[in-house]
Amino acid sequence: MAEVTNDLIYEVLKSMQGRLSNIEHKLVEVDGRLESLTSQVRGLSMEINGLSLEMNGARGDISNIYKTLGRQDARLSRIEKRLDIIEEPAE
Repeated sequence: MAEVTNDLIYEVLKSMQGRLSNIEHKLVEVDGRLESLTSQVRGLSMEINGLSLEMNGARGDISNIYKTLGRQDARLSRIEKRLDIIEEPAE
């Protein structure tokens, strides 16, 4: 078995220091990528919320259109009944 000397320990520590430095640089790189992805996700989340609000507004508009058409249909049925244009009673 090789004799453990201060020089041997020093060489091992130097190689470990280099490897740790590489790991630190990679972690900084990964951290930057993660921050970029996080900001992209936030942006997409805001866009999805905006689209959701627009869809809810469109649903409300469509609902109002159906209500208006229902009222117009009822009025038309009453007018047709008064003018005796149709044979079946208005709903």
